[in-house]
Amino acid sequence: MSRKSGSKKAGSKSEYVLFDVIYEDGAQRSNRRVPRELLEGLDGDEPARAFLEAQDREIAERSGAAMAAIKTVRRSA
Repeated sequence: MSRKSGSKKAGSKSEYVLFDVIYEDGAQRSNRRVPRELLEGLDGDEPARAFLEAQDREIAERSGAAMAAIKTVRRSA
C-alpha cells in the first residue's frame, strides 16, 4: 500500500511543543504551542519565551488590554 503524500508517519514528532506560561500577576496559561523548529538550535527553550512574548504582544494589541509580563516558561508535562 502506498501512503498519501504529506501524511505523517506513525510516531513522528509533533510540529509543536507545548509550554506552560506563568505570568507576573500569578495567572497561568497551559499548553501554549511553540513551533518545534524554533527549539532545534543551541539556545534550548529560550526561543519559546521570545515567541510567546511576541504572541502576547499581538494579542494585547488586538484586544486593547495589556498583558502581564511573563515570569516563567516551562514545557508542559
